[in-house]
Amino acid sequence: MNRPTTPESVLLRGPDGAIEALIDTPADVRGIALVCHPHPLFGGANTNKITHTLARSFRELGYVAVRPNFRGVGKSEGGHEHGDAETEDMLSVISWAQSRWGSLPLALGGFSFGAFVQTRVAQRLAGGVTPAKRIVLVGTATGAVAGARSYTTETVPKDTLVIHGADDENVPLANVLEWAKPQDLPVIVVPGADHFFHGKLHLIRDIIARNWAPL
Repeated sequence: MNRPTTPESVLLRGPDGAIEALIDTPADVRGIALVCHPHPLFGGANTNKITHTLARSFRELGYVAVRPNFRGVGKSEGGHEHGDAETEDMLSVISWAQSRWGSLPLALGGFSFGAFVQTRVAQRLAGGVTPAKRIVLVGTATGAVAGARSYTTETVPKDTLVIHGADDENVPLANVLEWAKPQDLPVIVVPGADHFFHGKLHLIRDIIARNWAPL
């Protein structure tokens, strides 16, 4: 078990300006994980509790977990672009991480809007040299959601781990099931969990640990 450590804070150069990121590093780095936070216009940041939980879970599996702030959050420059420019930013973060740690197995993790962006990142990587080996999505934004927003979420590999709260008030479970159905994609539903998994964050870690053995 890796002991908790203080995350490293870095400022990267993205396509249109600085990208701030936190990095959680295990004692023995065997993979790279990119972890994306919820919607930046609704308080989302790389310090979000679910984002932190995902990063910690990946670190315990041997991945160095990189948690960028999307445009306009913290020291990350630029404005919100509804996922388009954010996708390009995340691809640049992956390239930076690979230049630092090498071409290790790559994992993607995201919560809410961050999960939506990760489906786009995964699609872009799928035909390349280093596609994502593992993907975990929590509270995935898809379809019409709270705040009069709507998302057309990309398809993902069949071994993607999709976790959703039965009582999600922001992204109805029905939306995720409708997105998953044509993909024959299983969805792990957590009874009693709301969008932010209040009181149930430990279940996210447990689900990931049970489904993915360390590298």
